[in-house]
This record gives sequence, C-alpha cells and structure tokens, in this order.
Amino acid sequence: MTKWIKRGAFGAAVAVLVLSVTNASWLAPDPQGGPKLIAHRGVYQLYDKSGLGRQDCTATRIEEPVHDYLENTTRSMRMAQRLGAQMVEIDIAPTKDGEIAVFHDWTVDCRTQAQGDTRTFTMAELQALDIGYGYTADGGSTYPFRGSGAGQVPTLEEALRALPRTPIIYNFKSNNPAESDILAEQLAAAGRDVEQIGDAFYGGARPSERMAEIYPDAWVWHVESASQCSRDYVLYGWTSILPASCKGGTMIIPLNYQWAFWGWPNRLIARMEAGGGRVLVVGPYHDDAAPTGLALPEQLTEIPDSYNGWIWVEDIWTLGPALRPSQDRRPAALIEAANEGLDRRRERLGVL
Repeated sequence: MTKWIKRGAFGAAVAVLVLSVTNASWLAPDPQGGPKLIAHRGVYQLYDKSGLGRQDCTATRIEEPVHDYLENTTRSMRMAQRLGAQMVEIDIAPTKDGEIAVFHDWTVDCRTQAQGDTRTFTMAELQALDIGYGYTADGGSTYPFRGSGAGQVPTLEEALRALPRTPIIYNFKSNNPAESDILAEQLAAAGRDVEQIGDAFYGGARPSERMAEIYPDAWVWHVESASQCSRDYVLYGWTSILPASCKGGTMIIPLNYQWAFWGWPNRLIARMEAGGGRVLVVGPYHDDAAPTGLALPEQLTEIPDSYNGWIWVEDIWTLGPALRPSQDRRPAALIEAANEGLDRRRERLGVL
C-alpha cells in the first residue's frame, strides 16, 4: 500500500510540474507591441451604475462633469483618438429614412426633449434634437448641457469622416441581421476599407454573425461567443490546447479574474495569437452586474506590463493620458478638474 501511495504522490508531483511548465508565462516569448485602448462611446459623461435597471435613464445619473463632451458625437470621437484610443466604440441605429444614426438609446426620451423610438425618426429629425437636454448630475436641479446638443447626432458618414484612419468598433443594439446589410452597404458607399483599417463589430449574435460573413477577416464577436471562449479556456486551458471556441474568437478577461486564466499573460497571448484570436481585458466582474470598462487610471497598473491586447476603457479622458502621458491634449485646468472628479469617483466606489 505504501508503495502505491508513493507512486501516486510522485505521479501527482510530476503532473503539477508538467502543468506548471506548460502554463508558465515566463517561459513564453515576450508579446510584441503594447496594449491598445478601446474608448467606449468616445469621450463621454460617466454615470453611477449602482442599481441601474435596463430601462433607467443614464443621463440623469451622471457624475459632476469635468469636461463638456457628449457620447457618440464626432467631437468626442476625435478627442478619444487624440487622447490615445487605438479604437473608438460607437452605437448605431438605422433611421426611418434608411440612414444610420450614431446614437445609443432605443428611445430618445432620456437624452433629448422628444419622445419615441429612435428608429421611428428620420435622420433630419434626430439631428434637430438637443441630445444634451436630459443630462443632470444633481437630480434635476441643473442641466449643464441643455441647449448645447442640437445637431450633434452624427450620421454614419460623419463618424467615418471623423475617424478616417482610426479603427471603429460598431455596436449593434438590436439582434436584427438586416441591420448588418444596411451597415455594410453604407460602409461600402462611403469607401471605407473595413478590413484594411481594422474596424470591428459586436452586439447581438445574429447581426454580428452576419458581419462575419460579409467581412471574414474583420474582428467580429458577441457576448455569447466571447463568454464561451473565456469559460472554456478557464476549464481546459491547462491542457495547453486552445479551445475551439477561442480559435479566431475573442477572449474576455475581467480585471479581477486574471489569475484564473492559464498561462496569463504571455503564454495565453501566444496561444490566442497562434489560434487567430484576440484578448480583451475589461473592468472587474461582480455577480450583480456585467463587467464594464476600466474607469480609474490605477486599474491600468493591475494589467501585466507585457500585455499587448485590447483594453476596454470607459474613461478615455483620464486613462488615455495615464497610459501615454505624451499624448495628453487637455489644458491644465481640465486636468485639475479631472483629478478632482477621479477622487469623487473613488470615494463613491469605496476605493479611496
């Protein structure tokens, strides 16, 4: 019996050693290049996500403003790029007259002075609305952007002109694959070389899968496919075999679960690159809410220095300059205001 116990212990020790070597990050080659930031909604007004329901108006929950940029506008897209974003995320919505508007919400009720489903408006009607109308940081006592947002809903063509060489990631808010064909037609009409520039697509499973058919070499993913890759890798990555769901796919790694991913970072990156996949780091995951992007500069320090993949960022206004100070385009007064805003955010999040 003692002999078999010793053999079992020896076998277990060998297995641990093999697993350790197989998944050792330091034994993998150093990844080439540096991290790449995705600016969610461009530069925008962050809001309190605690207790947020799907139907709640986020414009009425914004933090005390430290800048005057509004989400999904060409002005915010350009500034996001200037502050160091390698990709800018925008939300798209087909209009009643066959155009594509860059606008996040299913209805115009939250941000504008009007009411109704976004897709029932013409492009001209959307552009006549004041998208700064509904923003308030103090429960409605003041509306700091009211009167400043008329004409700021961009057409797709305007968004493309704002970022002619910067990759854009287009978010499908619906699960209607017909919207993919509308988008592809308008991208072609605008002369946008999607695959050469490096544009990406995500959102509903059906429109995303349709875009993968239209642009087979583009980065396309949806939450279900990326989550499957992440789950499979955590379960089976110890084998050194990349799961089928990750080949050519996207792996989402929450900031607070990096430890769970075998071979993180260098070995994992090498496996994903060999399998034609991409890695996307997002903010912390908690059971009561889906992960969002990074919102504090110090969160960048939690990511290994050798990481060269994508990072989803909520606050490019502060995280872009934190990662690459030489690209800081903000005046001194706005930098001071941003730092004060970060302190208020830390206090609200309980991380001071």
